[in-house]
Amino acid sequence: MTVTAQAIPMLSDNYSWLLIDSATGKTGIVDPAETRPAIAALEKLGLGLDYIFLTHHHPDHIGGVAKLVEMYHPKVVGNQADAHRLPKLDIPVHEGSLVDFGNARLRVIETPGHTLGHISYYIADGGILLPGDTLFSLGCGRLFEGSPAQMFNSIGKYGDLPDDTLVCAGHEYTSSNARFALTVEPENQALLDRARQVQILRGMGQPTLPVTLGEERATNPFIRAKDVETFARIRAAKDNS
Repeated sequence: MTVTAQAIPMLSDNYSWLLIDSATGKTGIVDPAETRPAIAALEKLGLGLDYIFLTHHHPDHIGGVAKLVEMYHPKVVGNQADAHRLPKLDIPVHEGSLVDFGNARLRVIETPGHTLGHISYYIADGGILLPGDTLFSLGCGRLFEGSPAQMFNSIGKYGDLPDDTLVCAGHEYTSSNARFALTVEPENQALLDRARQVQILRGMGQPTLPVTLGEERATNPFIRAKDVETFARIRAAKDNS
């Protein structure tokens, strides 16, 4: 495994992710909402910053970019089609783009739904999925701009990834997601077990991420939805819960 991902808590419930390519020492931060926690994480490990990877334009995902660029001069990566809403991009990308990161590569997956310009990143060498606000543990992002069909199809794009892929999502929403998921599948034993695990982790002040994609496939009602109509019904119920 070449690339590792470390959660950096930001704001009240955001996670940015510190990526490190162990073979070359290259570093990247995904969706830095704030500057100070990012700097603290880098300084603790004695690292600089080579890349910033952005999934979408919301302020709680780009708020720390300007200062980090000023301090470290990293290359900023983001969706070319959404460049007008993002900080200045050094590496504009699109569906299927491969971004060199040390000895590894990040594959870009366009995942509209939460926003129309949302993208995800997958790192095969490390087994890491960075879905931003498209997919959460036991949940998915609210549809601020896209349609249920778009989000259903976007989540479906993760279908070819291995079960042991680590889902490194953008928020610590798992406790509330678990409560809702149990209203959808109250007898799902894997979900019941995950909900208990989440309760224990949060009680200890520990993160519930990353989680494997295989576990999400067994427990997340939005991944488990068989068609758009079911997905849309579950999303509407979550919005009103």
